Amino acid sequence: MLLSVIVPVYNEVNTILCTLEQVGKVSIEKEIIIVDDCSTDGTKELLQKKFGSGGESLKLAYHTENKGKGAAIQTALLYAKGDYSIFQDADLEYDPQDYTKLMEVAQKHKLDVVFGSRFLKTWCVTSFWHFLVNRFLTGITNLLYGSRLTDMETCYKMIKTKLLKELGLKSQRFNIEPEITVKLLKKGYNIKEVPILYKGRLYTEGKKITWKDGFSAMWSLLRYRVTE
Repeated sequence: MLLSVIVPVYNEVNTILCTLEQVGKVSIEKEIIIVDDCSTDGTKELLQKKFGSGGESLKLAYHTENKGKGAAIQTALLYAKGDYSIFQDADLEYDPQDYTKLMEVAQKHKLDVVFGSRFLKTWCVTSFWHFLVNRFLTGITNLLYGSRLTDMETCYKMIKTKLLKELGLKSQRFNIEPEITVKLLKKGYNIKEVPILYKGRLYTEGKKITWKDGFSAMWSLLRYRVTE
């Protein structure tokens, strides 16, 4: 079972190599697809120096302008060949060893979709304010779409690649997360959640998501309720 690990990266020169090292240690058949979203801190040059043009199991793509996480994911999907795909942020907040746990659940229950939840067992993995925002957005998702999720905004969404490509994704930035979630729910897919490890970083450490992305996510949740 081949897993496509999609790594959108923007200005993560201090963490990208360590992230890829951790991904490489996971004992699962995988391909890694890195999309540099026009980094300006040396990330692009570091990747080119370290990996050149890539290879069969590691593919590299570069945006010539900064477009956002959603756009990077859409670019990566053009190359993805795995049975399942999963997203991996390049900031070391998530633990790639959890891939195995998600894949085991997906295969055991023959699921098309498995989400890794940071809050299924506890909220003490990030700041209280980030927890409140996530809880609010997840609650709105459950209210509007009849789901029972605990972490709509999770990065670890493991989805069959064929299905992911069929969703017709359009969001360019962090609102890719609610778009994927609600489109799956509207298609009737049962989203199984599995607890995962998470260590949220601070803005002083390079965290990029802001309050503006929270409003964008809210608007996406409302908009997709009556469109598509």
